[in-house]
Amino acid sequence: MERTRARATVFLMLFLGNLGNALEVPLDPKVLEGLPQPPTITHQSPKDFIIDPRENIVIHCDAKGKPHPSFSWTRNGTHFDIDQDPKATMRPHSGTLVVDISGEKVESYEGVYQCTARNEHGTAISNNIVIRQSRSPLWSKERNEPIIVQEGVSLVLQCRPPAGLPPPIIFWMNINFQRLPQSSRVSQALNGDLYFSNVLKEDSRNDYICYARFPHTQTIQQKQPITVTVLNLDAINETVAALYNETDFLSDGSAEERRPTFLIPSGSSSSKMVLRGQVLELECIAEGLPTPEVSWSKVSGEFPAKRTSFLHFQKTLRIVDVSEADAGEYRCTARNRLASVHHTIRVTVKAAPYWISTPRNLVLAPRERGNLICRASGTPKPTITWAMNGIPIENSPKDPSRKVEGDTIIFEEVQTGSSAVYQCHASNEYGYLLSNAFVNVLSETPRVLTPANKVYQVIRNSRALLDCSSFGSPIPKITWFKDSRSSTLDGDPYVLHENGTLEIHVAQALNSGKYTCVARNSLGISENHVYLEVKEPTRILKQPEYKVVQRNRNVVFECKVKHDPSLIPTMTWVKDNGELPDDERFVVDSDSLTITDVSENDAGTYTCIMITTLDQDSASAELTVVEQPDPPTDLELTDQKPRSVQLTWIPGDEHNSPIHMFVIQYADSLHHHGHWHNLTVVPGIKTTAHLKLSPYVHYTFRVLARNAVGLSNPSLPSRVYKTNPSAPDENPSGVDGFGTEYDNLVISWNPMSGHQANGPGLQYKVMWRQKDVDKEWTSVTVANVSKFMVSGTPTFTPYEVQVQAINDYGIGPEPAVVTGHSGEDLPMQAPDTVQVLVLNSSLAEVHWEPVPPKTVRGRLKGYKVYYWRERSLHKHNPHHVEQQVLTFSGNKSHGMLPGLQPYSLYLFNVRVFNGKGEGPASSNQQFETPEGVPGRPSFLRITNPNLDSLTLEWGPPYDRNGRLTGYTLKYQTVNISDVLGPVEELALPANETSVTLVNLKYSTRYKFYFNAKTGQGAGPVVTEEAATIMDEGNTQPSPPVARSPPAHLPFHKAMAARQVDIATQGWFIGLMCAIALLILVLLIICFIQRNKGGKYPVKEKEDAHTDPEFQPMKEDDCTFGEYSDTEDHKPLKGSRTPSNGTVHRDNSDDSLVDYGGDGGDGQFNEDGSFIGQYSGKSSARDTAGGHESSEAPSPVNTSAMNSFV
Repeated sequence: MERTRARATVFLMLFLGNLGNALEVPLDPKVLEGLPQPPTITHQSPKDFIIDPRENIVIHCDAKGKPHPSFSWTRNGTHFDIDQDPKATMRPHSGTLVVDISGEKVESYEGVYQCTARNEHGTAISNNIVIRQSRSPLWSKERNEPIIVQEGVSLVLQCRPPAGLPPPIIFWMNINFQRLPQSSRVSQALNGDLYFSNVLKEDSRNDYICYARFPHTQTIQQKQPITVTVLNLDAINETVAALYNETDFLSDGSAEERRPTFLIPSGSSSSKMVLRGQVLELECIAEGLPTPEVSWSKVSGEFPAKRTSFLHFQKTLRIVDVSEADAGEYRCTARNRLASVHHTIRVTVKAAPYWISTPRNLVLAPRERGNLICRASGTPKPTITWAMNGIPIENSPKDPSRKVEGDTIIFEEVQTGSSAVYQCHASNEYGYLLSNAFVNVLSETPRVLTPANKVYQVIRNSRALLDCSSFGSPIPKITWFKDSRSSTLDGDPYVLHENGTLEIHVAQALNSGKYTCVARNSLGISENHVYLEVKEPTRILKQPEYKVVQRNRNVVFECKVKHDPSLIPTMTWVKDNGELPDDERFVVDSDSLTITDVSENDAGTYTCIMITTLDQDSASAELTVVEQPDPPTDLELTDQKPRSVQLTWIPGDEHNSPIHMFVIQYADSLHHHGHWHNLTVVPGIKTTAHLKLSPYVHYTFRVLARNAVGLSNPSLPSRVYKTNPSAPDENPSGVDGFGTEYDNLVISWNPMSGHQANGPGLQYKVMWRQKDVDKEWTSVTVANVSKFMVSGTPTFTPYEVQVQAINDYGIGPEPAVVTGHSGEDLPMQAPDTVQVLVLNSSLAEVHWEPVPPKTVRGRLKGYKVYYWRERSLHKHNPHHVEQQVLTFSGNKSHGMLPGLQPYSLYLFNVRVFNGKGEGPASSNQQFETPEGVPGRPSFLRITNPNLDSLTLEWGPPYDRNGRLTGYTLKYQTVNISDVLGPVEELALPANETSVTLVNLKYSTRYKFYFNAKTGQGAGPVVTEEAATIMDEGNTQPSPPVARSPPAHLPFHKAMAARQVDIATQGWFIGLMCAIALLILVLLIICFIQRNKGGKYPVKEKEDAHTDPEFQPMKEDDCTFGEYSDTEDHKPLKGSRTPSNGTVHRDNSDDSLVDYGGDGGDGQFNEDGSFIGQYSGKSSARDTAGGHESSEAPSPVNTSAMNSFV
């Protein structure tokens, strides 16, 4: 136990020279093992120690030292022999004194105690500890006489509790243990008395009880109840008259008002002394009628704001932790409407001694110097005295190395064995201070206490501190080296602290490495190695952003972080600086926080914190949850008038999105029960609306609020507000007059709603007259309709019409006059002087003479030109008629006919039309369009490709658009890289349909451009590509099909290049040859397999063998799926043997198109046999390209197989 306590923290100070340096004795047990140390008090009881008489007395005193100190006690200045007192014991390894007071009088152990801790190196003493027992004496029994007072006078109820230790806490309650209410009129003073500035009738009661609570023993005592009766002047007169023979004692009337006077303190001034650090409480309680108000001021300064408070309804001024600056004059002022009164309190501040600097322990080497300094202050100034090992220093053994100069002891050239504990006493009339400090003379070689090879990790650009904790006496000097030890580390960027720590203000990557600290003194040297690693800082690259999200939606906060790869990061999210809710809706990923189904409670500030072992970074973003507002409430109708009312409401919760507007709706229970209509909108900052109303409506209102999220639910409906009926305010809208027949006029209007009718019995007065003819109106009154027809009117005549609303309460305003027309009839006359002007081959202009207005018999809509192509002027083009119509406005007398076909005969006529329909047509006129350029040729086909020639065939254009004058052919070579060669041009007559180009290059691709011409020019071009063959009998391209020229020529060129290239590539030809050879071998094997059974017919074999395994073989055994009843030596079905015994070889025998195209019979069965016969080309093509074969007939026609390939 002693060794454990000896290893506790020790702080030793070494003063070198006049100032000295601090030396901390380390906690390392190996270092502490052999170090002697004088005693040091580590724990002691307070100076004023109040004990509970029901518990044992425990006075604490603990100390440390090497060797462990022994303890003794004094009481009241004399030695307290613990061994002689059976009730007193000391705890093991401690000086704590325990006194068992059971069965003993506590008073016998009261007194002043002091603890002494000593070992061979010195003696330390504790403070003087005053032991007193707590006291809670009983209230002296007394009989309180009832108090009868006049209403309005002041009153003081005295408490006078028994003196206790510590003093009791006072409060006033009634018999039911309820605190009595206090106010500026009734309040409790600091001494516990209850003050009434003036009494009222309601102050009468019989249970004013003062309670005293003694905090140390937690007991409460009470004073006898006090009865107070408050009487007014009339009641007092009656009481006194009864006692004094009905003679008036007091004058009639109520209590008179009084100027304020102070109940406490008395007089105009007083004084108060307070000690520094304590609490200053000043009070002023005044009486008067009306009740005075109390205020405070400082005459020569201001109150310390943070330490000042006002209690008991401004009657008490309280300043905590008083300092010398709080001294001065304080003024309290009591004021009512009659006058004011002042009282000045002069406050003086004294101070018990307090430390400025306490003496600090010294660890000195022999022949070193040092100082013990003890400085204290107080008011009055304290006296400083010194003691050594508990004995006044003047009575201690003389030491030539020690000199006392007031509050300082100077040591010079201390010697081994002069270790001691010195006590500094500072005292004045208000208290004393005691402090122990030892001087320990040691000789120790240096030791570096920082662990060897310790690794320090810091963040780049932050401060790095490398420790070199050392111990030695004299204090070792510390030097630092880095890596090679080339030089000491001193100066920028390094700072060497007095305790040996090496500081790098702003660490960079280049500062990483091995560091060596060396500690040396006059007795030796010691060194240690440490390592510094500079890491990259943790930074949030993408911070979470402010989010506004609707309720029940999802939200994602992103937080992307960069950190040093050698550090292990931890991502933490907090909400409003607290933990995230324990809710599965919060999903934390490596770089994000997702909140699903957001609610209002989720709103707040979210912070992502990335923490490593060295640093951290954080970023925050706010989440605002919005939703549509709550519906308004408390609808109220005010300012009710016949045609208006004021509606007010209370807005609902905005839910974090300001309300933009309020929508006011109404329902009419009289006309449209249950249907709500929008009445008006008001800005969101208003909560009232002045509504204009219509007569004869039973209104019910409701209000909806709109914010950025949407519209709220409707509020509860208001009460019904009924308006009285009246005459209509308006007439029907949409009044119109028109005819449906040539002899009628229909007057129509939009029917009025019940809301517009303003009353019951809605009718319409319909009025009409012929414009500029009739002066008097013809009228009729109708109901429940929206139109009226007038018959027998002249055709298309202008009429003036009116429609007026009428109800049971009167007629509407004067209606507006609307002009309409009676019905129309078909026009009577066709346009005259119709002419045509042909502008070009596709455009003509038609002219006509407008018809007279009277013949239109209606509203002129315009003219229509009917035209059609009768026929082409070329004999080869077919005849067809396709009528077209163009419409022109009524103010036009000519028009253009676009899109005409060139070289054609057209017919046309012109008609006028109105709202009823078209009039008669003019006589047909004709015109011819001139020639135009022709269309593209109907086809372009390239046939008979040879080594040096190609044949081109074409058809004339479908649209010749004139007489053809010839064709133009252009062509050029195209190499494998799609580079075009020079253009050759050839003019061809109009009657030709084919041409053969000779002297071409072999195995060369050509591109052809072909178009037709008329007298107006050349038509559009059609293009095609083809190639000459390499040699006779080799692969030939299939006849190309003529193509229309594409929109983009290079694209077509590329497609054609791919088609030609694949047919002329060597790999393709080789692949086809390999497939042909494989099929040939397969056919030979199958033929041999079929003829293995001799010359018996197959059908006989079937009859003789019915076993399934002798059935004809299918694909699996390489036989054909059908048999012939003829001899086996007949050719295979699907081969062809001409009558002359030869087989023709087709020109296009390298293409499979022939068998699926013109031939049509070149099909294959499932087992690979041919179905039908080969189909050749036309005789002309066979003659031109065929070659006869001299081979004899064979069951397998290899020439045909070559053709298949």
